[in-house]
Amino acid sequence: MVDSKRSISLETKTGRPEDELLLLCARVSRHSEEADRISALLQQGEIDWEYLFTMAGEHRMIPLLYWHLGATASAAVPKTALGRLRDYFHYNNLRNLSLTGELLKLLRVFDAHGVPTVPYKGPTLAALAYGNLALREFNDLDILVHEQDIPRARRLLVSMGYRQEDRLARAQEAAFLKSQREYVFVYDGSGSVVELHWAIMPRIYSFPLDPERLWERLEQTSLGGSTVPTFSPEDLLLILCVHGSKHFWHRLAWICDVAELIRVHETIDWEQLIDRASTLGSERMLFLGLFLANDLLGAALPKTVSHKTQADPAVRVLAEQVKEWLFQEVKGFTGTLAEDPFNESGFHPFRVKMRERLRDKIRYCAHTALVPTIEDWRFLPLPGLLSPLYYVLRPIRLAGRYGPRVLKQVFR
Repeated sequence: MVDSKRSISLETKTGRPEDELLLLCARVSRHSEEADRISALLQQGEIDWEYLFTMAGEHRMIPLLYWHLGATASAAVPKTALGRLRDYFHYNNLRNLSLTGELLKLLRVFDAHGVPTVPYKGPTLAALAYGNLALREFNDLDILVHEQDIPRARRLLVSMGYRQEDRLARAQEAAFLKSQREYVFVYDGSGSVVELHWAIMPRIYSFPLDPERLWERLEQTSLGGSTVPTFSPEDLLLILCVHGSKHFWHRLAWICDVAELIRVHETIDWEQLIDRASTLGSERMLFLGLFLANDLLGAALPKTVSHKTQADPAVRVLAEQVKEWLFQEVKGFTGTLAEDPFNESGFHPFRVKMRERLRDKIRYCAHTALVPTIEDWRFLPLPGLLSPLYYVLRPIRLAGRYGPRVLKQVFR
């Protein structure tokens, strides 16, 4: 038995028809129930198209918005708005095809030089979960390599015209390798961005998923006429839920990724997935992602899994916080959504509450407070001999930036 519902739980929370419309379109499948509701919303004539376009852009939902409106309700959409959506849809499709071609070229070069790779997210996820490259937005290419292959992979990317985004001093490089798990490369000619990973998450998040075990469970999928390796559905679903939690689920596209992956993989080994998440101390992050996908987008979950996602009161509390962030007003329709009130390397109580184990909460707080990041090195470049001072300067800088108001929220 599965728990599948199509209720739009933000409808009464925001009171905006545009937000409900966006949720109705945040899926690949076209059901008559959603189509009828979309038509009803459009016929009311209350849609603020500038607001809708802005929100869809923030949530990376323009392709799916056009996918539904263009097919089921084009006559009810103003020609200017429909043309704008159509233009962006085709632009995104061409960009995705270009990035997919670039990814396949990179994989061939790596393979020719004996560097095993696993592409994930980006084009691979679009093909795997959506079945259509045009329906998902992505701007970079994520590639996992073995840690021992990092030097060769870096040299290969540089030989192909990519430059590393941040060049670090030797001492900083050593510290970076201990705390971070990816290098970012940019190709200036096309703007292509490659994120070269040797693990899934930075150490700060205490997600001890052994990357070598991932390689043992790889499967194959079709991409652009080629066959490429991909993570097992269970591994990929857990990775997506951890990634979304890391970024506060502030983008609807990440919830849609989870819902679509569940939709296309009806044989997910849920018991194995939950056991793995529990062992890694990531059960709450998994349940939060599943709860949001089911609650907002009607993703079908087995009854037992649905009950487990609702059994932890913290999941509901975190989900309510996510819903508040998802559709915050965009002032003047030109700003950005309130994503992370702090930056990527900063402290946030949400990231403490999303962990169920006390030791992981403590590790996150300790790593955030003490381990220097790229931002610290950019803020105050120091010569190699003085690099140990970063371990003293970082907590001082964080204390000055965030203050006691944040710490008061952690365990309340």
